[in-house]
Amino acid sequence: MKKKKANKIIYILTIIICIPLIYISAIKITNWYSDINDNNNIKEETNKSIIIKKQEFIVDFKKLKKQNTDTVAYLKVNNTNIDYVVVKGKDNDYYLTHNFNKDYNIAGWVFATYQNKLDGTDKNIVIFGHNMRDGSMFGTLRKVFNKKWYSNKDNLTIKLVTEEGLSNYKIFSIYQIKPEDYYINTEFNSDKEFNEFIKTIKSRSMKDFKVNVNKNDQILTLSTCSMTGNERVVIHAKKI
Repeated sequence: MKKKKANKIIYILTIIICIPLIYISAIKITNWYSDINDNNNIKEETNKSIIIKKQEFIVDFKKLKKQNTDTVAYLKVNNTNIDYVVVKGKDNDYYLTHNFNKDYNIAGWVFATYQNKLDGTDKNIVIFGHNMRDGSMFGTLRKVFNKKWYSNKDNLTIKLVTEEGLSNYKIFSIYQIKPEDYYINTEFNSDKEFNEFIKTIKSRSMKDFKVNVNKNDQILTLSTCSMTGNERVVIHAKKI
């Protein structure tokens, strides 16, 4: 009888503990879906300011900057969901938790490192986005490791439109790596240092894309977390 009574008490206590946890989890899940839905609607709205005619991209930066003065670019990666207006904050923290409308949002937004100028002089433009499980933001960037994806030549050219105009970037390196600051370096003290940087990030690639990169080139870097969150998925492409 004592054992049954003890088991009953444990059962009741378990229920008492679990109910708040289930409630909290339900709220988090609801908020997650709400944030994702908000961002999808924002993406649909912002992309109305972009007109694509064959290979021509016309971006209404004036209109976009009325919505958010931090607007700096439009990014498109073929055969992924990466088709976003890009912003740049005063640091690399704000847009991790805020969307294009500057509302708090767990999915954040796609943003360039605050160190970039986006005026045509950057040696390495670095753009971040969360690896969202629903495929939004940079959630489909992991597709680059799929042989079927990177075997399609059309997928290897990334388009970035700034107020300076449209630039095409050819992918030359893709890899996963532990979190570090090296590959997101934007300033180099000499051609020798930049050449060493190129050599290092090319050597990390899971595939040799046979793309020549040298000190005169400009680079675009896309970065997101891996599915486990313990590593970073990285793409490097050179301006062509």
